[in-house]
Amino acid sequence: MSDPHAQHRRKPDFILPAGGCDAHCHVFGPGAVFPYAPNRRYTPEDAPREALAALHDRLGVDRAVIVQASCHGTDNRAMLDAIAWRPHRYRGVAVVDDTFDDKAYQALDDGGVRGVRFNFVRHLGGAPDMGVFDCVIDRIKGRGWHAVLHLDAVDIVPLSGVIRRLPVPYVIDHMGRVDTRLGTQQPAFQTLLELARQENCWIKVCGSERISSFPFDAAVPFARALVEASPGRTLWGTDFPHPNLKEPVDEADLVDLVPRLAIRAEDRQRLLVDNPARLYGFAA
Repeated sequence: MSDPHAQHRRKPDFILPAGGCDAHCHVFGPGAVFPYAPNRRYTPEDAPREALAALHDRLGVDRAVIVQASCHGTDNRAMLDAIAWRPHRYRGVAVVDDTFDDKAYQALDDGGVRGVRFNFVRHLGGAPDMGVFDCVIDRIKGRGWHAVLHLDAVDIVPLSGVIRRLPVPYVIDHMGRVDTRLGTQQPAFQTLLELARQENCWIKVCGSERISSFPFDAAVPFARALVEASPGRTLWGTDFPHPNLKEPVDEADLVDLVPRLAIRAEDRQRLLVDNPARLYGFAA
């Protein structure tokens, strides 16, 4: 959602450490240069690379992982263009299908891509073709890439068997979009915690604004439990520019939430710097 007051937003009170990474953000268009997919489920307002850079300048973010959003489909050019603009600071996660050959994968790798994203969320189209899913997983096994899984909470338990058997590292977006009203003992979140303890599982403790309302108190115990369960494999991000979010959010509020999600300084260092650097290959 567009926010007419965005240019007047504040800087966060919490100062991000040097090398701090926004490990989940997007670029949209501009549509006149990078058209949106004909079969998209939503049409966002343009949020080009310059808008992302301005946000990160305001927040004090040094690095970013740009995640391909469904509105661009498998046309990854907007994301690749942004990475090429700041190649030492940006990495990417692509959306691909079974038409991508080795040459296409190599071009993505050369362009800074380190993972592929699969969307299972119902309002965005639902589960992918599992034949395509298996084909893509097989393609990335030898590349050192990972799979990013965007799930609805109700699908965490049913899909947990498939997820556990993945032969590559995987990242679960937005804390699995859990329903905070059901508490941390709900089966979906308990299964998420079990997955978090797997050596190849990473989880993003972002999306607090999707599972709770400002000041995001309801999201805190979920994120904190994930950080405590897997301090060396959790990531944080803004989800800028918050596609399909009903209420505008100031990303400074999300930054100021970080000390509540990761209480110890060493956990914040891992969450914001060390973990994304290790997964995405940022230089020390």
